[in-house]
Amino acid sequence: MFIAFEGGDGAGKSTQVRLLADALRARGREVLVTRQPGGTELGAAIRDLVLHGDHVSPRAEALLFAADKAHHVDLVIRPALAAGQVVVTDRYTDSSVAYQGAGRDLGADEVHDLQMWAVDSLVPDLTVVVDVSPEEGRRRRGEVHDRLEAEADAFHASIREHYLAMARGNPQRYLVLDGTRPPDELHAQVLERVEALGIEAPAVDP
Repeated sequence: MFIAFEGGDGAGKSTQVRLLADALRARGREVLVTRQPGGTELGAAIRDLVLHGDHVSPRAEALLFAADKAHHVDLVIRPALAAGQVVVTDRYTDSSVAYQGAGRDLGADEVHDLQMWAVDSLVPDLTVVVDVSPEEGRRRRGEVHDRLEAEADAFHASIREHYLAMARGNPQRYLVLDGTRPPDELHAQVLERVEALGIEAPAVDP
């Protein structure tokens, strides 16, 4: 099974990725945790270039992220799925659709098509969107921001609205969480949805 966590910067995705992976491993499942960009040596170089380097044009940004995902899927995700592992990723194609398609105003449909070509149409079984406002995300991130995090709140508001629109359009594949709620409460919601998809997971303490 393939599960992706999405959301704005500072939403708490990484915490939920860790909690889910720990829960599934406790039930004896083999879990691969990865992230995009940065899940491969090439991805780490792309991540550093795009998030911490000099200015990158919006179209170049979209193409670089697509290259990262193409390489990542071929080298990491598909082999893990073929080996029977559960793959849990911190960000996937929806990030590019939201950030470059909506945030950079390149066109969500165009960026989606580019991403689907890059990953050869591999779509997660479940995408969890951890939702917080741009203001809350900025508060959580503090004073340190990468190049995308440093964008104005209007940029992050466009991204948030697009995530929510994608989730409304396909509720069977998406789970939207209120990222202001306690992490354990969100984890329980994720486990409930994962179990409904057929993966055994630990019972949640009342």
